[in-house]
Amino acid sequence: MKSEDTPFEGGPMDGRVLPVLLGITGHPPKTYRIPVPAPDGGPPTVLVYVRTPRGGGGRTGLSRGWKYVYAPEGAPSRRPRWPWSRPSAPREAADPDATPEGKPDDADG
Repeated sequence: MKSEDTPFEGGPMDGRVLPVLLGITGHPPKTYRIPVPAPDGGPPTVLVYVRTPRGGGGRTGLSRGWKYVYAPEGAPSRRPRWPWSRPSAPREAADPDATPEGKPDDADG
């Protein structure tokens, strides 16, 4: 399989260059996960890096390759974003008899 030397930015891997296997399309994966074992034998910590373009190619406008940037919050959601879907809001323990904000009570008229 083909690999490409890819730089890492941010986080514990900052400044390192690792060979990353390329996919069928010739690009590295969108996210790169690195499991780091815990020193006390507990569950491993997973470092997540997200693929971004390395930079513009100048006058040609072609990409010069890819780099990975540290994502401390983890990988972004890979769900499809349909136009009819609402963003998921955190569920709160609300009173079922409470009136939603911005709507008048039936008793008000």
